[in-house]
Amino acid sequence: MTAKLSDSARELKCGLIARIFLFGSIATIGTPAFAHTSEGGFVLLLPTDLYIASGVLAVALTVLLLVFLSDKWVSRIFRPVALWPLPVGNLPLATSLMSTAFLLWLVYVGLNGPRDPLANPLPLTVWTVWWVGLVFVQGFLGNVWRWIDPWRGAVWAMRRVLGPRPVFRFPTFLGHWLGILSFGGFAAFLLADIAPSDPARLARVVAFYWAVHFLGMVLCGRRWSLRAEGLGMVMQLYARLSPLGKRGKQTAIGLWGWRLALGRPVPFGLAVMSLLLLGSGSFDGVNETFWWLAQLGINPLEFPGRSAVVWQTLIGLIVANLLLLAIFVAALWLGFTLGGVQKIRLGEAFCIFAPAVLPIALGYHFAHYFTSFLVEAQYAMIAATDPWARGQDLLGLGEMYVTTGFFNVQESVRVLWLCQAGGVVIGHIIAVLLSHALAVRHLGAGRMAVVSQAPLALFMIGYTFFGLWLLASPRGF
Repeated sequence: MTAKLSDSARELKCGLIARIFLFGSIATIGTPAFAHTSEGGFVLLLPTDLYIASGVLAVALTVLLLVFLSDKWVSRIFRPVALWPLPVGNLPLATSLMSTAFLLWLVYVGLNGPRDPLANPLPLTVWTVWWVGLVFVQGFLGNVWRWIDPWRGAVWAMRRVLGPRPVFRFPTFLGHWLGILSFGGFAAFLLADIAPSDPARLARVVAFYWAVHFLGMVLCGRRWSLRAEGLGMVMQLYARLSPLGKRGKQTAIGLWGWRLALGRPVPFGLAVMSLLLLGSGSFDGVNETFWWLAQLGINPLEFPGRSAVVWQTLIGLIVANLLLLAIFVAALWLGFTLGGVQKIRLGEAFCIFAPAVLPIALGYHFAHYFTSFLVEAQYAMIAATDPWARGQDLLGLGEMYVTTGFFNVQESVRVLWLCQAGGVVIGHIIAVLLSHALAVRHLGAGRMAVVSQAPLALFMIGYTFFGLWLLASPRGF
């Protein structure tokens, strides 16, 4: 729906904002998607088969190119360039305390503010600004999370009262499994809860999540934040993927994944989390398709609501992640068997190569949420200037309206879809390069590295097709 402004000046302002979102926010992203009928209809009219074939071919040619390129060249492209010394000081503590105060205010507004999720700042901040936008920024600009982590400053303040040492020692045998369960609960709430955007419901969940992990960090120290707080673990992984990162005492920039290519293998729990990010994100797309609803015996044109598919969604989420883990491990085992790799065990190999799927997860995160971000970011701007929905203008932006006109023109929809498809394809190409660079580093140059990666390369080619198919598939809700 495109709202009409009462005068031409406001119409020009709204059109400018729409263009900024359409062409500028490729460096940002989206949220739990609302369906746009005209957009979906135009996508079905586009030559998506040709685009999908081209994307798959681009990834396949990248794999073929690696067979003929020098292994040294592949390793060289992941060498970063030093930029400037790392900043020092306690500024992250101050910004973290401000983040905590802002989060508590959001919870208050969620409980007492407007009931409309598109007018209340809490759902828009959590789902649009944080989960979609910040995740992409984290994977693009580096560890922004350390500046806005809503626990770090509050835990530091509590330590000043209770003393510097934690009360308990975090159990080593738990590894990262509490964090995996924490992220699994978040994914289940996002995908299966009957109303994850309801302000009051979300406020209670956010407050509970923050309080549980605040208590854990106070009692068990920093290890709790690194191993038990699942969303922080997600931010850790995407920070390692980012082009900007820490190298020694300096900030450096390189190709996506250079820290993974040059650093030590991640712990087993973070390797599992890497695949869960990809599996959960993919299922987020699958469970909206006509195909999935057909498996549940639901007419997609008469969708009965989320409450009718809660258990089906939970089971589907679990099965999708287990299936992805099984396929990835099978491809890894087959490659090591064909390549005759004996110096690295399968468990160690899993920790080395699992993070190579992170560029795919980030690319699909962008592609899946891009169009909904174009709309909901506009609502977020309105909520920022009028958080209580009282007709205020706290930021002095003037009267604003939401436009979705770019979904009503085939050419703009083509641009949107190609941006989404480009995100998927680029993510897969970087993943192929990263996986091969890891093989060269840990297995040595030559035939062993190439052959051992062949099944994983086929997996990534197949996943390219799957990701592009998801983008082109009609959706039921």
